Amino acid sequence: MNPVDTTKTTDLKTLVERTSIFKGAADSPLLAPRGVALADGRLFVADTAQNRLFIWDQLPDGEYAQPAVTLGQSASEGTGRNASGKVSASSLFYPSGIWSDGHRLIVADAWNHRVLIWLTMPTEDGQAADVVVGQPNFTSNDPNVQGIGHPPSAQSLNWPYGVFSDGQQLWIADTGNRRILHYDHIPRENFTAADGVIGKPNFTERDYDPEDPIWPYSVKVSPNGVLSVTDTQYYRVLLWDNWQKAFEQKAGVIIGQASFDGNGQNQFGWFPKANTLNWCYDTCFYHDGLWVADTGNSRLCWYAQLPTEHNQKADNVLGQDDFNTGSENKNTIWTTEDSLYWPFQTCIENKTMVVADTGNHRIVINQLNF
Repeated sequence: MNPVDTTKTTDLKTLVERTSIFKGAADSPLLAPRGVALADGRLFVADTAQNRLFIWDQLPDGEYAQPAVTLGQSASEGTGRNASGKVSASSLFYPSGIWSDGHRLIVADAWNHRVLIWLTMPTEDGQAADVVVGQPNFTSNDPNVQGIGHPPSAQSLNWPYGVFSDGQQLWIADTGNRRILHYDHIPRENFTAADGVIGKPNFTERDYDPEDPIWPYSVKVSPNGVLSVTDTQYYRVLLWDNWQKAFEQKAGVIIGQASFDGNGQNQFGWFPKANTLNWCYDTCFYHDGLWVADTGNSRLCWYAQLPTEHNQKADNVLGQDDFNTGSENKNTIWTTEDSLYWPFQTCIENKTMVVADTGNHRIVINQLNF
C-alpha cells in the first residue's frame, strides 16, 4: 500500500468562486454526457449515451433548460443510434469530443468512425453536417473504411474520440488507430487526407511502443503551441513544448507516470496521489497551467505551471477533498455540487469552466476565481 500523500491542497475558494449544476432539458435530461464545450457564450454538450448533441445559445442559469438546437436526432427527445436508422449526414452514434469557435462546429462521431464538420453554426434540429472526415461519404461508417482488421490510411479513422482546432488547423485523436492526425486546414471536402501523423512513422503503421500514444483520447494545443495528448490506456498525459516537434520526437514530459514504461493505474497504488492518474480522458490549458480530467479518480487535477519533468505533482484538485481519495462523489453515495463522478471533458472560456460530469449525468459549471 502506498503511504499517505501529505501534499496539502489549497483552499478551493482560491480556485472556484461559485458552482452550479446543469442537467439538460427537463423533459429529456442528459445521460452520461462525455463532451462539453463553450464558445462565444454558447454551450455545447455531447449527450453521448443518447446519441445527440445539444446547443444552448447562452449558458443556462438554472438546473434545466431547453436547447436551441439538437443534432443527431430529428427532435430533442430522440435518443436512438443514428436516429434509430442508418448512418447519415444528420445522425450520430456515440458523439464525444467537441470543438467550436462559435461560428463552426466539429464533432468526433466516435462509433461512426468519423468526424463531422458544420462550416456554419447549425440553427435547426437534425441539421446535416457539411463535411465528413474519415469516411468517403455520409452513408459509410466502417472502421478504417473497409472494416475491422484493415490497415489505416491518411483518410481513415477508427474510434476517433477527440478533436481540436486553432481556428485554422485541425487535430484528431484517432484513438482506435493509436495516433493523432493533423490537417493543415479545417477540411471543406469529404474524405480529406491528413497532412501529418503523430505517434506513427507513417499513415499505415499499426504497431506501437510505450513511447508512443497507446490510446490517445484527447488532443489539445495551447495558444503558444504546446501539445497535450491524453493517453488513457497508459494512465498518462504526454506533453510536447511545440506541436511541430511531435512529428519527429517523443513527448518531452509525462504526467501521471515516472517513465515511458510506466503504465499502472495510480502507478499500481491502491489510492491516488498528487502525481498519479487513473483513466484520464482530457486536458485543458488555462493561463500558464493545465487542468487534467483524471476521470477514474473522479477529480480534476490543476497544474499551476506546465510540468517540465516527468511525474510532477499537481498543485490542486477539484472533486475530492485531498489527493488521496479517488472514489466517486468523495466516498459517499450522495452527489453534491462540488463532487464528481467520472469527469470526461472540460472546457474554459474566460473564467467559466464547464465539466462533463459523466457518471452524475450532468454538467458542472464553475466560475473560477483566477
